[in-house]
Amino acid sequence: MATEIERKFLLRDARWREAVERSVWMRQGYLGSDARSSVRLRIAADQAFLNIKSGTVGIQRSEYEYPIPLADAEEMLDQLCEKPLLEKTRHYLHVGGHLWEIDEFAGDNAGLIVAEVELSRPDEPVALPDWLGAEVSHEIRYYNSQLARHPYSTWT
Repeated sequence: MATEIERKFLLRDARWREAVERSVWMRQGYLGSDARSSVRLRIAADQAFLNIKSGTVGIQRSEYEYPIPLADAEEMLDQLCEKPLLEKTRHYLHVGGHLWEIDEFAGDNAGLIVAEVELSRPDEPVALPDWLGAEVSHEIRYYNSQLARHPYSTWT
């Protein structure tokens, strides 16, 4: 079984931008999601992926990801996925031996920026940069599948 172990944080400030190594524009949508699982399509630059993730809340979840033809992904995003689609720029940077991914959302989720770090085990030590804010790993509203249904712009 494929497992993702990921911690998610809000950001305190923009100092992280100084360490960005590369950035990729992404567009993604959901074919379906419920309490059990989500099925997502993502286009990142010129590559496309189908992703299935368990609906488990927390830092450890089952995850399966497969490359698919770009043209198929574009068609499915346009015709089959729930709307609105998620749009974001993913920034990559290394801090303390870990790869951090910072998602800067656009569209209906504009204004939301979330940092994620993937770990090899749940109790793996990780140096937390001082530009991080609150940890939101256990808050379901920050999951991409939830942001597609309840965009950040609608939060009160």
